[in-house]
Amino acid sequence: MDAAEDFRLFVTSRQQALLGTAWLLTGDWATAEDLVQAALVRAWPHWRRIGGTQGVQGREGADAYVRRIMVNQALDWRRRRWRGEVPTADLPNLPVPAGLGREVHHVLLTAVRALPPRQRAVIVLRFYEDLTEVDTAAALDCSVGTVKSQTSKALAALRRHPALHELDLQESAR
Repeated sequence: MDAAEDFRLFVTSRQQALLGTAWLLTGDWATAEDLVQAALVRAWPHWRRIGGTQGVQGREGADAYVRRIMVNQALDWRRRRWRGEVPTADLPNLPVPAGLGREVHHVLLTAVRALPPRQRAVIVLRFYEDLTEVDTAAALDCSVGTVKSQTSKALAALRRHPALHELDLQESAR
């Protein structure tokens, strides 16, 4: 299989997962789509080295490489330019995780979107992507200690979020 076909298969198989991660990082579907596209454009020139079955790092390495590009790009976009977009209170219809009601899901997403970009990135990578602290540190190009401290600060902020105080998550999960 040539590199172009391998890259196409990677994009096809991972597109929805990458888009979900990008949406959690950006909070906007259009920006998330742009982020995934930008990350894939940046990954393509290096695909022979990083990609799928032909690359040195294999499929997991390709996932990590593209995720890292997405996180870095999302942080750059927030730092460098104002995109002129106005947030909306209406969230897109996302699948609700098993055991959570739609209201709880909406409140959790709102609380995560209120976090600063670095803390949001750590929460998305650790708990949505289910990466280890070491993998999260590699994706964010920081130390494991930074991941731990950012996770701690983000969880503390989520615990203080007023909308989460109104929910009884134990009852909602039943």
